[in-house]
Amino acid sequence: MLKTISLSLLAAMLIMVAVAQASAQNLSANAADRITREVRHELLLLPYYGVFDILSYKVDPGGTVTLIGAVVRPTLKSDAENVVKKIEGVEKVDNQIKVLPLSPNDDRIRREAFRKIYGAPQLTKYSWQSVQSIHIIVDNGKITLEGSVDNEADKNVAEIQAKSVSGAFSVTDNLRVGS
Repeated sequence: MLKTISLSLLAAMLIMVAVAQASAQNLSANAADRITREVRHELLLLPYYGVFDILSYKVDPGGTVTLIGAVVRPTLKSDAENVVKKIEGVEKVDNQIKVLPLSPNDDRIRREAFRKIYGAPQLTKYSWQSVQSIHIIVDNGKITLEGSVDNEADKNVAEIQAKSVSGAFSVTDNLRVGS
């Protein structure tokens, strides 16, 4: 009888441990979701984050946030890292953001690509947002389009407009359809 009670007690303890582990995993998933939302919010609020920059991130369950992207201003790279470090639950920030090289030719290509893309009647709706959804990344004469558009037709128009920029060596279209 004592043996039966001991086995029952052991089984109950194992169930409690399993429930506690599942609860802890659920809490860590909730914490990762909260951190993900806060990182997105903080990055979008950066004052110099604009159409010629792209910032993305990955949140690991252990509290490590990896920042990825490309920026024109070196201060934006450090600002992004600093705001993410202050988020509760973030243990470490791995800042892999690339600072684009200074180049008058790249600046000219950026301006022309902006005028062509956001000047296209079908795409002007994307310029109304505080942070435009089509990001134009220019690195040594190569244009990369990042972000999202509403439909495949808008994606195609943006790519055609970018390909018409004089002096650009290539265009990579990484635009996603949908949000």
